[in-house]
Amino acid sequence: MRCDRIWRGARLATLDPARPGLGVVEDGLVAALDGRIAYAGPASDAPAFDAAESVDCEGRWITPGLIDCHTHLVFGGNRAHEFELRLAGASYEEIARAGGGIVSTMKATREASEGELVASALRRLDALLAEGVTTVEVKSGYGLSQDAELKSLRAARALGGERPVSVTTTFLGAHALPPEFKDDRSGYVDAVIAMLPEIAQERLADAVDAFCEGIAFQPDEVARVFEAARALGLPVKLHADQLSNLHGARLAAGFGALSADHLEHTDADGAAAMAKAGTVAVLLPGACYFIRETRMPPVDLFRQHGTHMALATDCNPGTSPLTSLLLTMNMGATLFRMTVDECVAGVTREAARALGRLDEVGTLEAGKSCDLAIWDIERPAELVYRMGFNPLHMRVWRGQ
Repeated sequence: MRCDRIWRGARLATLDPARPGLGVVEDGLVAALDGRIAYAGPASDAPAFDAAESVDCEGRWITPGLIDCHTHLVFGGNRAHEFELRLAGASYEEIARAGGGIVSTMKATREASEGELVASALRRLDALLAEGVTTVEVKSGYGLSQDAELKSLRAARALGGERPVSVTTTFLGAHALPPEFKDDRSGYVDAVIAMLPEIAQERLADAVDAFCEGIAFQPDEVARVFEAARALGLPVKLHADQLSNLHGARLAAGFGALSADHLEHTDADGAAAMAKAGTVAVLLPGACYFIRETRMPPVDLFRQHGTHMALATDCNPGTSPLTSLLLTMNMGATLFRMTVDECVAGVTREAARALGRLDEVGTLEAGKSCDLAIWDIERPAELVYRMGFNPLHMRVWRGQ
């Protein structure tokens, strides 16, 4: 059987749901043909391959390429000064209400050119790629005007042409209320909805997001945006229940959202609704850590109801300036008490599910994109256990 490349002598964490746990194969082999996995499983069961290249992994572990399913990589400016304010005792809400937070980044993003936004985002993206990330989601949401939001989405799309990585984009126009609409909330929601047709026509976004919170948008305002997105065939996801319980998890589930993210204040009804709708809980420990949040997402409720859980960096300038999925996994375990298997699945299979791309990436199964991370580790727990350490040996995207 012809193939372009095989990786042999490897231990596999396939994340194949047909196998228990992480889907471990001790003496494994992966074969790639035309950028896709032709085979992934026990070497003893593999067909005889005629490979153009054979790579001996010498006992290393292979996982699916990592997936960061919630980032805000595209933005202008720098908010290190707000970090100092927070250290001095100011809260996230106080900084936002004083004109800082998202609005301060909005000003810098509007002033930046598309090329400048791409250049700054690439530095953050490169840090993710260095740890084995092969798929990344990138949101807009710091432009908060039609021109600046479209510019941000085009910059996000451009990242995929600059680096060997799959990029999915999300329109987050309903992220914050820009100053020019401070006395016209409904008018800004109308403006966000008016942006959607052009975004859909140009295929600039793969999904639509919103921030449902007291300092952002109320459930009825989010629902208006989501109804417009649904009419255009765009899937939705939601920043929900981060600082208070506005029942955002239930709102997201009601729209069949791909994911609801943050979820520190989600209740049992929200967890159950998400499980029933197939809405993934995307947990963001970097934000909890950075803003010193003491309330953690209800992981036990998600387990109880069978809600799928993913992990992501939430890389953003104000509340999670984090560009390490490895550290994110450690935080998921130490802060949220997730298991090793939950953490590894959370940045592979479940992250793919949260993006609606599980048929394409997230597990080592024949037919999927050959996106691999090859690790110098003795067991997968090392990916979660160690901090400030990068054991990546090789990153493979689409078989290359």
